[in-house]
Amino acid sequence: MYEANAAVVGTVVNHPAKRELPNGDQVLTFRMASNSRRLDQATGEWVDNGTLFLTVTCWRRLAAGAEASLRRGDPVIVYGQLRSVEYRTKDGVDRRDLEMRASAVGPDLGRCTAQVTRWSEVRNTQDRFGAEPRGPGGEPLTSGGQAPTLGGEVQMPNGDGLGENVAAPPAASPRSIHPEHADA
Repeated sequence: MYEANAAVVGTVVNHPAKRELPNGDQVLTFRMASNSRRLDQATGEWVDNGTLFLTVTCWRRLAAGAEASLRRGDPVIVYGQLRSVEYRTKDGVDRRDLEMRASAVGPDLGRCTAQVTRWSEVRNTQDRFGAEPRGPGGEPLTSGGQAPTLGGEVQMPNGDGLGENVAAPPAASPRSIHPEHADA
């Protein structure tokens, strides 16, 4: 099966849902919408030119980071493998849905701001100094010197280096999300 890799810029349209598989793997799923806009030369106004909806799945470490970071309405950039899935509804209607198995998810910094907390920074602070990890504003990232918890479970992905960044909204200040596209 041939799969296309693509980057899609859009907005999270539902609350991401995480589930754990029997083998222990975590998977997070959410829907996103990407609006195509163009400048109408006759009127000089931006015109919506259709919306692409797709289902995004994040696996393992990416699922943990996306769950801690994403909320409905967040502007995101998602990169991964695109595939078309055909299915039949309960009413017997044949449908086709576009899905993406994400390999990277991040905030669209043209439409919001974000702070980054690396998994390795949290682990190194805790492991080396035995101190409670703190965020950039000095607020505790955890309680009782434990790793960040998601859904009551300790979540500490293994490994250091690239691919461990987790985008998180600023804790003290509200996000600045602009409904207009950055180029508008």
